[in-house]
Amino acid sequence: MKTIKKIKKISPVKSEKIRKRARSFRGWMRLQGGRLRKYFFWLRYLSYANPLNYVNRLDKYIISKFIGTYIFSILLIISIAIVFDFNENLAKFSTYGAPWNAIIFDYYANFVPYFANLFSPLFVFISVIFFTSKLAGNSEIIAMLAAGVSFKRLLKPYLISAALIAVVNFYLGSYIIPHGTVVRQAFEAKYKNSKQVTSANNVQLMVAPGTIAYIQQYDNTSKTGYGFSLDKFENKKLVSHMTAPTIRYDSISEARYHWKAMNYKIRSLKGLREEIQSGDVIDTLIQMEPMDLVFSKGQQETLTSSELREYINKQTERGSVNVVQYEVEYHKRIATSFASFILTIIGASLSSRKRKGGMGLYLGIGLALSFTYILLQTISSTFAINADTPAMLAAWIPNLLYVFIAYFCYRQAPN
Repeated sequence: MKTIKKIKKISPVKSEKIRKRARSFRGWMRLQGGRLRKYFFWLRYLSYANPLNYVNRLDKYIISKFIGTYIFSILLIISIAIVFDFNENLAKFSTYGAPWNAIIFDYYANFVPYFANLFSPLFVFISVIFFTSKLAGNSEIIAMLAAGVSFKRLLKPYLISAALIAVVNFYLGSYIIPHGTVVRQAFEAKYKNSKQVTSANNVQLMVAPGTIAYIQQYDNTSKTGYGFSLDKFENKKLVSHMTAPTIRYDSISEARYHWKAMNYKIRSLKGLREEIQSGDVIDTLIQMEPMDLVFSKGQQETLTSSELREYINKQTERGSVNVVQYEVEYHKRIATSFASFILTIIGASLSSRKRKGGMGLYLGIGLALSFTYILLQTISSTFAINADTPAMLAAWIPNLLYVFIAYFCYRQAPN
């Protein structure tokens, strides 16, 4: 009764404040409850979406074997390649006075990822054959098949591992390794006397619709062109003609296509009238770069995939025919990554059967098929450059041929 009396004594204003506070507290609790429900929902969703929930102990065992053997084969073969390369180039390094920090960090630090990614299909094939033959030799494959695991289900961890390797190879080859290739090629040009094209004569290209640029002689070392002219046309009529004895690319400018023309003269044609403008120096934007004027061997390897695509589109709009190497490089990066799946299926199918004689025969077959794949890549690229084969088809020819080999090997695998 005392409690009731106390409540009755509370003023209406104070009672309304208490009710508002209670409603706000209940609303706050309701809001926090909604947030907690969303939190637990996403926590439960992420637990379901975790890829590790879809692989069992057998899958994890095979994936660890695959990735471990792959990394071990890269370290082993690349170490041997470094020893032979260093022994071959030691005299050149000494002759040109290459410092040790440049040899280690500029050359070999970029040499290793470049060749590891280049011969990744070989490493994948060797890894699969090596550890799968060992599993078959220890009767582990027989035990898996006897337990009711089909060969199709057994390929699941193989393909997961191949997908991981393919994604890493594509990302490295498309966005990381090209930057290192620039440093490595600069080192080779300086300390290995690698011949590079540094000049060009009589270069003419369309820098924009209706705009033609001409350079009589270009020196890439100083980024300077001599005998420059720029003609602009409208409705097939000349409206502007610019000439300059010397033009230099501004490599320190933040903007692209920035050129400086010295002793320039511009003739503007407006009907029967003609205006002439001249001066000592003029800064101008011309849709061309030194890379458009001089092509050096391996230049396409220094561009990322996005830069390759942009360069191909730009050169195609200009009507240039010197884009085949870039198109082949662009499509080859995708095709080489996809090859990990094909070679994994072939390697697993060949080496999953237990036979007398060990893994020597399968390892030899794997090496032969891997080198044949790399040889086919080289031959198809040559056809694209010299025989007008479509670049995309040339890059995918080895994969198309090896798909049939993979299907045949899969049909012959034990079940």
